[in-house]
Amino acid sequence: MIELTGKSGLAAEIREYLEEQVSLGFHWVVYDSDQLLSSKFELSCFADSASAHAFEKAHQQIFNWHIAVPIGDMIYQLNALEKAELRPDRFVKINNPKTSIKTKTMNLNNLEDRKEEMAALGTSEKTIAKMEELMKTGAPKFTVHQVMPANRGQVDVQFYLQQSSKSEYYFLNKFTVAHSLAKPLEKDQHYLIISPGKDGQAATVKEYDLVTEAVDVFKKREGAGELAVGKDAANKQTLATMEEGKVNFVTKEFRGTFYGKPASQTLWPDRGKGFTVQQAAQMIQGYAVYRNDLVNFLSGEAYSAWVKFDMDKGVGANGNFNLQQYHDPQYGFDLPKVLDNYKIGELAVPEKREKLEADLRNGLTPLVSTEKDGKPVKLLLEAVPRYGKVNFYTPEGKMEKRELFMTKEALAAMLDTGQDKSKNNAKEQEAGMGIGG
Repeated sequence: MIELTGKSGLAAEIREYLEEQVSLGFHWVVYDSDQLLSSKFELSCFADSASAHAFEKAHQQIFNWHIAVPIGDMIYQLNALEKAELRPDRFVKINNPKTSIKTKTMNLNNLEDRKEEMAALGTSEKTIAKMEELMKTGAPKFTVHQVMPANRGQVDVQFYLQQSSKSEYYFLNKFTVAHSLAKPLEKDQHYLIISPGKDGQAATVKEYDLVTEAVDVFKKREGAGELAVGKDAANKQTLATMEEGKVNFVTKEFRGTFYGKPASQTLWPDRGKGFTVQQAAQMIQGYAVYRNDLVNFLSGEAYSAWVKFDMDKGVGANGNFNLQQYHDPQYGFDLPKVLDNYKIGELAVPEKREKLEADLRNGLTPLVSTEKDGKPVKLLLEAVPRYGKVNFYTPEGKMEKRELFMTKEALAAMLDTGQDKSKNNAKEQEAGMGIGG
């Protein structure tokens, strides 16, 4: 328990405290409405609505009427009080075991919470270290990034963190993924925007690790400039140039990246829960991932499903792709059973099979061992839940006929069903995402 005794600006003091509670994982608060006009005001914070409403019910009395509300709603009301400069002159008692931690320790907890949240999302250690470095500077808001490999090009990931306007606590607001066809950077390389010096001064060079960011910044420039790639300005390869704010040259190999609009998506994680960075990076390339922790917002019931971005219809008004879901087991795509239809070497080793299935559920296209024309080959494998199939590709991205890799039993069963292959050709073509596409 802590006591807040501010005589002025008390609404701001309570709001800051509630923001701290959010950073600790609390999202609901119960208050005693009958004490609003008295000298005593109690708040109890909870992680979920069920706990808050249980406390509300257990402590309900005629002269102590408790109300459970989302913390966000109370923060909104407190903001309104601050703007109206209403300063309630009350003694405030807030009940919560965790609030006995001192401010300095709370700040360290905020840092640890963000590190744990980022790690749960699958963020790289280098990116987490950069986040910690920037948090310690006290910057009001900042972004950190990492680059994920793609079957073609790369996926740029940016994390957006912001500090509370009235406290030192940081929150991860969102992260974005953008798929670019640009060639991945080599070790120690950067994208460079070079501006000519004025009045005999040396040129200025700014480094970028994300091609999407570098291209966007370069296009918005005015005057003359150069976009290049390399370790530094002395060891660079020119990609594009600009005169008087107009682009006048782009290398042939870079034109697709420069003029093309990368597919992108914004995601809002909930304290480390939601789509991981790896899953989002695969989904923005067109692949499906499996989630067993989805929740129906209307009923509150948990369910499992394969999920992918509906990239065929393009983005909506919010700039994001809609989601397509194939519920498990209702939709009928049973990954282990589907895999058993094929001659895949990794299936014979339990540990390798477990990893293979996990990779496919994360939207990855793992390399598997099989045979073609009696010879061992390595092929990329993709799960396509929409059509209840898996696809095989060469490492170069050429799609192979899956029937070539079926077991005798599975092939015989398929032929016995009398499937009309001519009708399925179009469907199978659509089922193939195209590793090289």
